[in-house]
Amino acid sequence: MDLFIIILVLIFLVITIILVSGIRVVNQTKKYIVERMGAYHKTWGVGIHWLIPFIDRVVGQVSLKEQIKDFEPQAVITKDNVTMQIDTIVFYQVTDPKLYVYGVENPILAIESLSATTLRNIIGDLDLDATLTSRDIINEKMRFILDDATDKWGIKVNRVEVKNIMPPKDIRESMEKQMRAERERRQTILIAEGEKTAKILEAEGSSQSIILKAEADMKAKVLQAEGEAESIRLLKIAEAESIRIIREAKADEAVLKIKAYEALAKLADGQATKIIVPSNLAELAGTVTGLVETTKELKTK
Repeated sequence: MDLFIIILVLIFLVITIILVSGIRVVNQTKKYIVERMGAYHKTWGVGIHWLIPFIDRVVGQVSLKEQIKDFEPQAVITKDNVTMQIDTIVFYQVTDPKLYVYGVENPILAIESLSATTLRNIIGDLDLDATLTSRDIINEKMRFILDDATDKWGIKVNRVEVKNIMPPKDIRESMEKQMRAERERRQTILIAEGEKTAKILEAEGSSQSIILKAEADMKAKVLQAEGEAESIRLLKIAEAESIRIIREAKADEAVLKIKAYEALAKLADGQATKIIVPSNLAELAGTVTGLVETTKELKTK
């Protein structure tokens, strides 16, 4: 009896262990592919599942996260027969776990091989310069071709990046010399343009200085002429005023004679070589004497 109980307990323990061992917990970011009796049975999502022992088995655990695969550099030949090494990075995500498990034997190896052949085909249509300057075009073409080819494998290629382009050593040295020469050429052009600009500014400054000096001289002469004109105008006003006063004193002819003497005196003070003395000089002198006496009488009165 005791032996029978022990056997029952052992059987119960074995069954419990088998049942417990069939429990599977699927995480949020994974999918389980389950086969029953060798055939596809179900895709398990997040949660707790029970696997029937000896009948069901998990043939694949597929991650739904976006994955990154950095492939080794590939030897490619450009259109102008330059051999170089190019390595790429592929960003992909599993969209159909069933196709991913059953679509191809080794999905990562398939993507790597397809990436290598696609890269060779694309670079074969480009020359060296275009290859070095057309990374965006290469990336987009590779992404489109890989994404289309991997649809039947349940894979979505989100992005492809050309990580590095390594031309041969002699090509790199030639490119470095070319870049150095280009930098020196640009530096020479910048220096020449700077000197040219400096000379132009210097010439413009000199020209502006001459113009301003000429304008200042012109304004000075204008002001001097206006001053002289104003002086002459004031002098004439004074002369006219003096003549008016003399005329009011009834001495017109005497004034004319005095003016004649003043003109004679100016001629004598000047640099003229000849002086013409009027014939009625004595008469003028008498008139002046009379004018002086008349002036004295006016003051006395």
